[in-house]
Amino acid sequence: MNSFFSFLSLHGRITSNPFATVDLPKSGRILPKALSIEEVNDLLRIPASPAPLTVRNHTMLLLLYSTGLRVSELVMLPLAGCNLESGFLKVIGKGDKERLVPFGDQARAAVNSYIDGSRVQILKGKKSTYLFVTGRGKPMTRARFWQIIGETASAAGLSKTISPHMIRHSFATHLLANGADLRAVQIMLGHADISTTQIYTHIDQDRLKSIHRSFHPRG
Repeated sequence: MNSFFSFLSLHGRITSNPFATVDLPKSGRILPKALSIEEVNDLLRIPASPAPLTVRNHTMLLLLYSTGLRVSELVMLPLAGCNLESGFLKVIGKGDKERLVPFGDQARAAVNSYIDGSRVQILKGKKSTYLFVTGRGKPMTRARFWQIIGETASAAGLSKTISPHMIRHSFATHLLANGADLRAVQIMLGHADISTTQIYTHIDQDRLKSIHRSFHPRG
């Protein structure tokens, strides 16, 4: 209605817009979905097959959960951007903004093993500047990585649809649930505005409410 009356006012059909002083309703923010710790453990279970592509896929998933990268940041991650000695990734995010993101010892061991073994086998003598490569030496597409997550989830017995962003959500949710500083999580996720990161505190509040209702004698 506001847009309609603004149009009429602009074209001289009415003298003023009666909706100009009416505050528009604020749309609610959709809370991101996160996996439980158990579901993450199932998804990241070490694969039985030592095939190079299987090792690559598992390493990508492990690094994704360890860092909370966006899927585009993960598939385009340069080899030179991974510092195994310091345990940090140099990531170019939205707006070409650079940030350093730490990763854990499990991810470090997996990436180190992948670089020395499976990556060499996949490239077969080709050269590539990317960390995670295809047989052509090119980075994987985002769509293909989505497929890999679906295949891995299905093999792990997980029935829900899992996306790369859900793993990113899980990274942030689990950090905050275990006491991580909101500002630190904002930096790791590459959010320009901390209000974007604060949505994850709402998830934790919902979890606390659920616990209260379940266990309080007058819940």
